[in-house]
Amino acid sequence: MSQLLDSKAVLKWFHQHGRHDLPWQIDPTPYRVWVSEIMLQQTQVSTVIDYYLRFMQRFPDVLSLSQASQDEVLHLWTGLGYYARARNLHKTAGIVSDQHQGMFPESLEELTALPGIGLSTAGAILALAMGQRGIILDGNVKRVLCRYYAIKTWAGDTATARHLWQLAESATPAKNVADYTQAMMDLGATVCTRSKPSCERCPLHHGCSAAKMQLTASIPASKPRKTLPQRQVFMLLYHLDQHVLLQQRKSSGLWGGLWSLPEYACREDIDAWLTTNAPAAHVDAWPLLRHTFSHFHLDITPVVIKADKSGTLMESAGTLWYPLDHSANVGLAAPVKKLLDQLASLTSLKAPDK
Repeated sequence: MSQLLDSKAVLKWFHQHGRHDLPWQIDPTPYRVWVSEIMLQQTQVSTVIDYYLRFMQRFPDVLSLSQASQDEVLHLWTGLGYYARARNLHKTAGIVSDQHQGMFPESLEELTALPGIGLSTAGAILALAMGQRGIILDGNVKRVLCRYYAIKTWAGDTATARHLWQLAESATPAKNVADYTQAMMDLGATVCTRSKPSCERCPLHHGCSAAKMQLTASIPASKPRKTLPQRQVFMLLYHLDQHVLLQQRKSSGLWGGLWSLPEYACREDIDAWLTTNAPAAHVDAWPLLRHTFSHFHLDITPVVIKADKSGTLMESAGTLWYPLDHSANVGLAAPVKKLLDQLASLTSLKAPDK
């Protein structure tokens, strides 16, 4: 086994080469660090920065976030994906405001009791914002540790994950924890990258087992691949005068709380809806659109129908005539937004980027 990871070398590298000007590093309050950590789950820094800045401009503190509607939060999250993160963010803001007087708790146990905050996120909040010795194990840190100690099993395996937590605990110093925490994330993000790591620039190069054995291409191990199942759905783009009919999804489950196009299991169900609501409408089926989740492929067949003014459906609870210029502040799933933008362009209205 390799020698214990040299935290002093990591800190020295960070002070010279680390990132010091990320938006959440400016005034690193528990709230700002928490929001950044949630956004950075499964998402690259380059993608997160603009979302983070817009989010902070609208919700500068936990109280303003707790007082917002879920629609507002999901609207600002549109395009980031993994929308349960946004719902939990909103829920936790309410708990912190109501039960903790707007102050984040300062213990690992209390932090991890909040919705959406796991051990690594709690560790980051403790280390980066509270000056405590918090332990993190995000994807970047896992990659550094797996390579340094030549761990060849998948990091998501239960026994491997437990081992990595032990290694992260032993490597985290008692002092300079905030800098060390950011340093390890930076090291994985900018040097010990997933492909083509810059080993010659790494402060841990001489002790790294994967580098010595020339195994950086195969470590860390990829998640065992499974054939993803396929699901099929028909989505209805029922539109009139630069507006399209949307329905709000249930608060839990896939795209929970987001506004989406009406869905049908088969074309016959759409035909039945047409018979009742728009028997003379012109129907146009677009090519299939595939959207891939972590656990299945969703094959979407868009069915476009231009509404007749004389028979236009009225809004009711859970429905909305959504403007194709995206001026309504509601959350949309990425493939739905893509279809709406396509519809907007075909109806001579270019939807601006939001």
